[in-house]
Order: sequence, then C-alpha cells, then structure tokens
Amino acid sequence: MLVPATNSELNFTSELHIPAANKPRIVIIGGGFAGLELSKKLRSVDAQIVMIDRYNFHTFQPLLYQVATAGLEADAIAGPLRKVLKSGNSKSDFYFRVATVREIQYDKNTVATNLGMLRYDYLVIANGSKTNFYGNKSIEEQAFALKQVPQALAIRNHLLKNFEKAQLAETIEEQQSLMNVVIVGGGPTGVEVAGALGELKLHVLPKDYPELDFRRMQIHLVEAGNRLLNGMTDNAGKKAEEYLKDFTVQIWKEVSVKAFDGSHVELSNGMTLPSTTLVWAAGVTGNLIKGLPAEAILQGNRIIVDEYNRVKGIENIFALGDIAAMVSEEHPKGFPMLAPVAMQQGKTLGDNLKRMLNKKEMKPFKYFDKGSMATVGRNRAVVDLPNKMSFQGFFAWFVWLFVHLMFIIGFKNRFIILTSWVWNYFTYDHSNRLIIPTQIKSKKEKEELYV
Repeated sequence: MLVPATNSELNFTSELHIPAANKPRIVIIGGGFAGLELSKKLRSVDAQIVMIDRYNFHTFQPLLYQVATAGLEADAIAGPLRKVLKSGNSKSDFYFRVATVREIQYDKNTVATNLGMLRYDYLVIANGSKTNFYGNKSIEEQAFALKQVPQALAIRNHLLKNFEKAQLAETIEEQQSLMNVVIVGGGPTGVEVAGALGELKLHVLPKDYPELDFRRMQIHLVEAGNRLLNGMTDNAGKKAEEYLKDFTVQIWKEVSVKAFDGSHVELSNGMTLPSTTLVWAAGVTGNLIKGLPAEAILQGNRIIVDEYNRVKGIENIFALGDIAAMVSEEHPKGFPMLAPVAMQQGKTLGDNLKRMLNKKEMKPFKYFDKGSMATVGRNRAVVDLPNKMSFQGFFAWFVWLFVHLMFIIGFKNRFIILTSWVWNYFTYDHSNRLIIPTQIKSKKEKEELYV
C-alpha cells in the first residue's frame, strides 16, 4: 500500500501513484545491467514489480568513452527503459518511475524518493557505483568523470571547444594547455580513452584544425600502480602500453595526481603538466543510499551481501552488481565491479525470488568468469580468458567488437553502432564531432543559440 510522504526534510513534492495490490511488491532501484536482467526474470512472477531510476534510459557504460571521444552518438549506447522493460513483458502489474531514492527505511519497509514514499515487500538495490575521487574535493570540482551519458557529452563538448579556443590562443603555452589531455587511471576505461584520443590526434583532428600543430598535443595517462590494466595479465598490460606508445601517449606509472587548478595538473613526482582537461578514471565507489545499518556497509561504500545477494542482517533487502560485496575467502572485497557479475547476479536473484515466493529453497550465486578485455584503438585490443589464455592484436580487437555489439540492447542500436564502426574504420572519420550545449543557464546563452 502506498504511504503518503510525511518527512518535510526530504522535500517530497508528490507521490509515485503506484496502485495497491493484493500480492507482494518487489521494488528495484536501478535500471542498469543487474536491474534489467532481474526484471526480465520476474516477468512471469505473481508479484507487483516497481523499478525506479533517476534516468529514463539504460546506458551501455563500456562504450561511454566512445561518446566522449566523438566515436558514437549518445543515443547509440542508450535505450529507453520503458521500451526495454515493455519488450516481451506481458505483465500489467509492472511500473517504472523516474525518481531518485534518497533514503531506505528498512525498519518500515519503505523507500523515500524525491517524489514520495513507497512501501515494499522485497527491495533490490542495484544502483551501481560512482566515480571515486578519494576525498579530493578540489579535483572533484575541476575534473571530468565518465560514468554517465551527460558526463561523456560534457567531455566531448569541452574537448572540441578547447580546439576552437586553441586556434585563437595568443601564446604557445596557452595553446598547449588547451590541447593537452591528462587521464587518471590505467584501467580499461583510462586505457580506452587514451587510445581513442590518440587516434583522434593522429588521424582526425589535424584535418579539422589545419591551423594547429598537433605535434604539440600531449596525451598523458597517469597510473598510481606499477603497470596498466592491473586486473588483467601482465602480458595484457604490457601490450596495452605498447599500443598506447604507438599513439604517442605519455604513460606515468607509480605516479598520482596531487592537484588540479583547471589549467595545470600537479603530479606526485614533482612534474606539472599544462592542461585544462583532466579525465578521472582512477576508481569507483558504491553509490550508497543512506539508511542501511553501518554493519552492512563495507569499505568502498559497498553493501555486504550473503551468497543469495541478501543484505547482511535484513531478510527482505537484496543488493546486486557494483553496489554489492559478496565477501568470501577468494574475494575478500567482493566480486569485481563488472557488468558480467551484475548480469549474472540479476539472473540468479530473479530465479531465487521466484523460489522464495513459491516457498522453495534458494540457490547460492556462482560467478562464471568469461574473461576480460580492453581495446586500444583499431586493430589493437587485449583479451584474457579464464583458462589463463590471452591474445592481442586484430583478432582480440574483432572479439572485443563482437562481444560489445551483442550486449547492446536493441537491434536498431546494434545496427547504428556497427555502421558507425565500419564507417570509422575505413574513413578514419568520427562523424559525431558536434558541440551541443547541454545546459542553458542564462538568457544570454539562450539568445546566443538563435544568433
């Protein structure tokens, strides 16, 4: 039964208008990989399903870097959640709401959102992770994160605006600061961003901006560890470094960023890099919602769950994907924060909720590791398989393309992405180099759109 909001501190403005039902209500927070797989499994269950997400679309996050570097348009890697959830779902008792969950009141079986209060019988937390700036507020204010579509578009706009400004710069120093890019984090995201920018520098940008000398443009990849792709094999890390050097990317290992003032990046080794662009891909932390007991939270803002993805100490709340830490001797910090883990947990929990509602025994989650991969530009990728086998080069790149294409939601999106990739491959042309305002804050900005 829906309970009206009473807490004025949460600034509730309305209610979610979910009708009462004489059946269990399962509330899912988050329409990411885990939430979608769970919702698919629950299509035939005799329960009311409510999904809440702050956006009305699902994002294929592994390809966000291509949106940020003008390789793909945003709608190619995003799909409307209502359409995805409706596809193959004949349940009339399924509801989706665009809202932000602000608090979980587990003692009342209630979640508090910006739209109102909602009761649940079972709650599934699958709202993923967010960028971890490790408490450095000044860097957080100045740097670019890359976890959401708006952030990817902001990076693309910023980069292209910088090249426009660089043509008008009065000094070489100012021009170089506008052209340089510093990427923090040598994991898959950092490596893929660096590789994509390297391709732009060598093959695309010189044609767009013939007045600029792109030999002056420097791409820096800063990694605090002693190698790249720390979660993959040594061979993968070494090969990725070799590929990046082909793109003239400067790699800084065992170095961290101390400060960034918007025009200069200060490194822990004493170096100062002139750059107005700092892309932060150095780690993530759980996107924790307040309200759960402290003993259920692990370091890194992840929620401790058992082998059934049930939150520690709470029988009717579950957590999936990046936000969940299923701790074991083999995984003392939980499973890695990867899409395959989230998807497999979503499927398993869907089956277990069906068993629970039918008074049957649940089955523990078992992760099937299918391997890891990263791409560093055309014909360059690294793949690690779970049997310790690894390979690199063109075949690895082709496997990367195929796997990512198959995980994209919707035939139309797959077709658009495949077409873009084929076009880019043969023409070296990233056709999405558009500077599109994402926010209009003043009357002056609005007027400038029509000049």
